[in-house]
Amino acid sequence: MPHDVTMPQLGMAQDAGKIVSWLKSPGDAVSKGDALFEVETDKATMEVEAQADGFLTGVSAAEGDDVPVGQVIARISDSAEDDDAPEAAEPAPAPAASGAGDLPEGHRVTMPQLGMAQDSGLLVTWLKAPGDEVAVEDVLFEVETDKSTMEVEAGRKGWLAATLAEAGEEVPVGQPVAIISDAKPDAPVARSVKDGAAKPAAAEAQGQAEPAPAQPTAPKPAAPVAAGGRILASPKARRLALEQGLDLGRLAEAGHPQPFHVADLEVLRAMPERGASVAPAVAAAARRLTARAAEDGVAGFADWAEAQGLTRDAVLAGLAGASLGRDGAVVVAVERFGAVTVFDVPQGRALSGVTPSEDAPDLLVRDLRGTRLASVEMGAEDVPVLTVTAEGDGLSITLECAAGQLDGPEAIRLLSEFAGRVEQPLRHLL
Repeated sequence: MPHDVTMPQLGMAQDAGKIVSWLKSPGDAVSKGDALFEVETDKATMEVEAQADGFLTGVSAAEGDDVPVGQVIARISDSAEDDDAPEAAEPAPAPAASGAGDLPEGHRVTMPQLGMAQDSGLLVTWLKAPGDEVAVEDVLFEVETDKSTMEVEAGRKGWLAATLAEAGEEVPVGQPVAIISDAKPDAPVARSVKDGAAKPAAAEAQGQAEPAPAQPTAPKPAAPVAAGGRILASPKARRLALEQGLDLGRLAEAGHPQPFHVADLEVLRAMPERGASVAPAVAAAARRLTARAAEDGVAGFADWAEAQGLTRDAVLAGLAGASLGRDGAVVVAVERFGAVTVFDVPQGRALSGVTPSEDAPDLLVRDLRGTRLASVEMGAEDVPVLTVTAEGDGLSITLECAAGQLDGPEAIRLLSEFAGRVEQPLRHLL
């Protein structure tokens, strides 16, 4: 049975591709996996492989031609004599999302097709959160197929009004993944592919969420990866791990939360070699302190800071780094909606000096505002962790650390300083 060869979609905004060269000629025998031709867009150049065994026939596009995405340009037939050019076909319309009537108005960002035979993509991680302002070239999320991992850009300026899939979910090609609106949304939406209806991302803060369970549910640790299983990691983390001979599977086996980022490679480097004798760990007392801020001063302050070119994550990192009270610069990671961003925070109070970093963090700020979690108790991690959750009009801040990371006075000072700064961020500048 003949198999149609179509122009693949290599990027979200791509509507056509240029055929750079044919690597097989009409009538050639081809095997599944053989490179048929090279295609170029404004973002990438890649080889397109045959998805079936047979003979290349019916070639209807020449080198240098711009071909619309989804158009049939050749076929793989059972016989070399079947050389009739296939009729051009328009791409199938994108499937409609369930619960579409509950979604905000705006431009729909769809799951791109990264290969000719790809029918879905694995959403690795979100790099923007519902309600964030985005620029044309801002990266929204990372997507993985069996062939490649790619960052998907917004493609237009506006506000991320809705995310329609969660990290770790498979999304069919062409199905909406996000919505970008022209105006700042009053109630940004975050939902899973499996959700039948949209749910406000900040519903709890607005009093619209279902009652929270009596016991907070901690994120489920990643299960060990079976042979052939997928590991969720950013493209940069994958590249560095490959260059440095590091096995990301060991992080998954240890239950380290996915997706993995560059900062997680430090954890991997510190892990003992397989088979090495490891002395039983001495159970050191962990510290857990909780403070409350009467109001969330970060939200309004972050709007002002963004106008000065600072992201809200950079603001949180700056407030936390200054609260640590150490001489010299510190490295602070901010985790929000599953995405981790790392910053260098200089000594002093100048937020303008907060810049992105690739170093291992000295402190982690976990921003859970806008989630259903009301409190956390996850235990000590590799570095001290400040967790911020919504509590009425204010905030609850929890510090968790090992006894060896901060002594008692240091822990009290860090939490007290940070709680004061998120309540009244202008303190940071005075």
